[in-house]
Amino acid sequence: MSKNSVGLAIFLLIIGNIVAVFSDALIKTLSADGAVFQFVFFRQLTAIIILLPFCLFNRAENLLVGLKWHILRGHIWLFGAIFMVLAINSMPLATANAIFYAAPLLMLPLALLLFQERLTKTTILAAILGFIGVLIVIKPTEITWAAIFAFIVALTMALNNILVRKLPKQLSVFQVLLLTNIVGTPVALALAIWEGRTWDWSAMLTAAGSSGFILIYAGICVMVYRSIEANKVASAEYTGLLAAVAVGIVWFDEIPDLSMALGAAFIILPLIWLAKNEAKQNKLAKLEAVN
Repeated sequence: MSKNSVGLAIFLLIIGNIVAVFSDALIKTLSADGAVFQFVFFRQLTAIIILLPFCLFNRAENLLVGLKWHILRGHIWLFGAIFMVLAINSMPLATANAIFYAAPLLMLPLALLLFQERLTKTTILAAILGFIGVLIVIKPTEITWAAIFAFIVALTMALNNILVRKLPKQLSVFQVLLLTNIVGTPVALALAIWEGRTWDWSAMLTAAGSSGFILIYAGICVMVYRSIEANKVASAEYTGLLAAVAVGIVWFDEIPDLSMALGAAFIILPLIWLAKNEAKQNKLAKLEAVN
């Protein structure tokens, strides 16, 4: 992806976040007292099965380059998945997703600390307005364990997206995703065994569907954040909230209230403003280059 393809990157992130909501919806169909660690292990396992055919045609001699970063991201991804299951099964789908979308705001200081990315007033304001929208949606009158779990998910999402920059450029998206899941599988299996629940293989189909959807999102994140500065496109992550509202209404009869509509406006409108401002800046830069 070209480093100037900000518009395309934003479009891909919008698609990825919409697709990711369906992964969350499948998780919400699980029994509230189901085996969490077992389901997360099934997700890891089915992700590997899905990805292997796509990796067979890629050269693999450099697969172990940057292994420490794969191990770090793989375990961040694993624990994020655990807390995601706990959060989604404890609150409405749109509310959980609203908290997940604190991730773009968290990415800004992380990008500054890890990569010294320059934060403009525009990107900072857009992220702050988006986060205000998140707060309006969740109406934080009290802190619950479910909300804490959801915020941990947001932190793991932010870290994973930022750390994409540390991965070797020669690896394909499929190889990156495969390694992310492989390195976390031993810990996932150990946790599932420690959980001590009877193995319920019927959950494997749900896990496979959830893995398929989330892999599309994760692959898009790898493509985008490898080539575009996070502060320019991270606000596009917020748009999945609208999909979460729609899926919550249709699938789970979760009717949003006025605060959801107001919060969504705070989330979406800054994104539109940010995209238009970026397009304007790119146009001015091209004109200056011509002159």
